[in-house]
Amino acid sequence: KPLRIFKVIASGTIMVEAPTTESVALGPPRQNDAQETTLQNTESSSLKPTWKEITVGFIMKTKIHGLKFVFSPDKSKPQRVVWIMAFFVCFSLLITWSWNRILYLMSYPAITKIYMVWAHNMSFPAVTFCNKNVFRVSTLTKDDLYHSGYWMDLMYPNHTVMERSLSILKDSPKQGLLSLLDFNNYNPHPDYRINTTEMMGRLGHQLEDMLLECRFRGETCTYKNFSTIYTRYGKCYTFNSGLDGNPLLTTLKGGTGNGLEIMLDIQQDEYLPVWGETDETSYEAGIKVQIHSQDEPPFIDQLGFGVAPGFQTFVSCQQQLLQYLPPPWGDCKSTPIDSEYFSTYSITACRIDCETRYLLENCNCRMVHMPGTSTVCTPEQYKDCADPALDFLVEKDNDYCVCQTPCNMTRYGKELSMVKIPSKASAKYLAKKFNKTEQYIGENIMVLDIFFEALNYEKIEQKKAYEIAGLLGDIGGQMGLFIGASVLTILEIFDYLYEVK
Repeated sequence: KPLRIFKVIASGTIMVEAPTTESVALGPPRQNDAQETTLQNTESSSLKPTWKEITVGFIMKTKIHGLKFVFSPDKSKPQRVVWIMAFFVCFSLLITWSWNRILYLMSYPAITKIYMVWAHNMSFPAVTFCNKNVFRVSTLTKDDLYHSGYWMDLMYPNHTVMERSLSILKDSPKQGLLSLLDFNNYNPHPDYRINTTEMMGRLGHQLEDMLLECRFRGETCTYKNFSTIYTRYGKCYTFNSGLDGNPLLTTLKGGTGNGLEIMLDIQQDEYLPVWGETDETSYEAGIKVQIHSQDEPPFIDQLGFGVAPGFQTFVSCQQQLLQYLPPPWGDCKSTPIDSEYFSTYSITACRIDCETRYLLENCNCRMVHMPGTSTVCTPEQYKDCADPALDFLVEKDNDYCVCQTPCNMTRYGKELSMVKIPSKASAKYLAKKFNKTEQYIGENIMVLDIFFEALNYEKIEQKKAYEIAGLLGDIGGQMGLFIGASVLTILEIFDYLYEVK
């Protein structure tokens, strides 16, 4: 039989010497092998350190300042109390300031930065203008007055002329209208259907008649460089729209002479007499102008500025590129526009799209200036439904058309100045040049000069004021300041928890 020698050490652990090689080779396994395995397991479990030993070892080796002094056997009890108080004060400050930084991050703070960017050339904006008068007197026909007189507040719904309107017309120089308003022997064609779009296009002021002179960067331009567009003012015109085969224009310098300069005849003699008040009635003489980007449709009745005859108006522009942050940092709209009429989102596109849907829902038709292929409102529908509905939507309903600011948009800041035209020295020359009287020149001629102030633009950018990297840096700084810990110290804590598990 192989010899097995048992030794008892001072700690009470039984050490078993393994049998020699010969004994293993010569003798078969015996029942004492199971007892040997049990003794070895007891030995390994007794050698594993306890959680108390692990904890003491962690405290003495960790980089967290103060802990080893709290539990050091070399410190007196008063010293330990002082270290405990100091540790908990520092730990409380760490938690307080770290929570403050987390709350600041969750508030999604943002800052706005303004840059001035210089450029070698800049795209010229789109310029839309409309005559304040919608219908020309000389182009009105008996059919027009018969079918749209109710819209113009000239007739009753039964096509009889209002006495008030007749009395005003008798005292006005537009005596030709009186003969048109005589419907005694007039029999409208039974199949006649008025086309509001065609009527407004035909009766509106024509650019080839209004535009006397046009220059861009010193080169001559004509009415063919303008695109026709309809707004609530009727037939209007846009320069540099990028439509109708016209390329987008750029400018290489700032100042007058390097932009658009046009001379217009507003044709006050063609203005419709005011005999009542409608949404199309205008008490002013002149044009309405809007400067906008090519991606943004004009909203000239809300955003345009007026230019009066008898003056040369200088408009100094500065382009502004605005970049806002989407929620939760800001309140801009970053998603594409949900519209069947427009491809690019803008406040103007959103408003026009919303107004179009509102009129289709309430009047079952759309105005001439609204996009789409739906039926255009007749003059009677304009009077009874479309104009009142749109006025209510614009002025009083603040819930239906709520449009967010786009995250990226282009604006044009403007500074206006004016000088009198014509001067006494030039009145006779201009009257002879355009075959008009001096009084007509003074009442109808205007010059509009639009240019960039300088070849630069403002970039207004909204940025995040605080992000995760800043939060980690702040918390790490607080940890190092108050308890001397770092990311590796946190790993030490996880390693300790794994050991005591």
